[in-house]
Amino acid sequence: MKTLLLLAFTFALTASGQTDLVKLADLRLVASASNDGDSFTVNDGTEEYHLRLYLVDAPETVAADPALARRVREQSRYFGVTDPSIIVHFGTLAAARTRELLSTPFTAYTTNASALGRSADQRIYAFVVTSEGNDLGEQLVREGLARAFGSGCVNYAGIPQAEQRAKLTDVELSAGLARRGIWAKSQPELIAAQRAAERADAAELATISRQASVTPLSPLSSAALTAANPVDLNSATAAQLDGLPGIGPAFAKRIIAARPFASVDDLDRVPGLGAASVARLRSLVFVSMEAPAPAK
Repeated sequence: MKTLLLLAFTFALTASGQTDLVKLADLRLVASASNDGDSFTVNDGTEEYHLRLYLVDAPETVAADPALARRVREQSRYFGVTDPSIIVHFGTLAAARTRELLSTPFTAYTTNASALGRSADQRIYAFVVTSEGNDLGEQLVREGLARAFGSGCVNYAGIPQAEQRAKLTDVELSAGLARRGIWAKSQPELIAAQRAAERADAAELATISRQASVTPLSPLSSAALTAANPVDLNSATAAQLDGLPGIGPAFAKRIIAARPFASVDDLDRVPGLGAASVARLRSLVFVSMEAPAPAK
């Protein structure tokens, strides 16, 4: 039913090569324990949707399991803070600000692409425009309540992903220089070292994964070992990817061809990998903080 309703609203934007976006109008925020700054449940009067903002990442609001704790640590390093409770504090502020900005009917544009996460219901990526005509993601970044980070596509105005990302990066820099939001707690002198530590951790995990892949293992033991030392999607070899459950040589080649990945959720754009496959691989893979530039 939801898919049929989405398709009923589908319209093609004029930009060349644009992936068709679906417009969801007159949306209202739905109270939910899983809502946060960049991910929330909405209702159009008929159906509910769980939206995840394109191209921005708000701080986490909890660190209740190892995966979330790892994200809080990565965000701490990115923003240049040493106390992880600062991340959770500003994650809570970002969630409150999103509630405020979406307190009146708003609009979303989506390709219905899956954005799997810790919520039990299916999330879809979207651009959200407030009742005042402002892009929600950009506003959160401008206020220092989110960073320019994550999956994207050509937007509702026909602006290419690369141009949007460049603008958001500039907006983030402006917020940092003005010490807005979480940047007021940042220690700029630590950022280079902390981000280097994050890259080093990612490289170490990738090395462990490569070494562990030298000796063939049964599918069960291979999966168990990889869960303890997840594979970096942006640097893994074909052999490492081949060893993941349900992948094999053909999908390994497709994953390599689809690089770089900004998040694990980006796996859903690999031909043939659906939501079920991404969910199965989520605990076995990760992406390094800085994805490599695509091959020219």
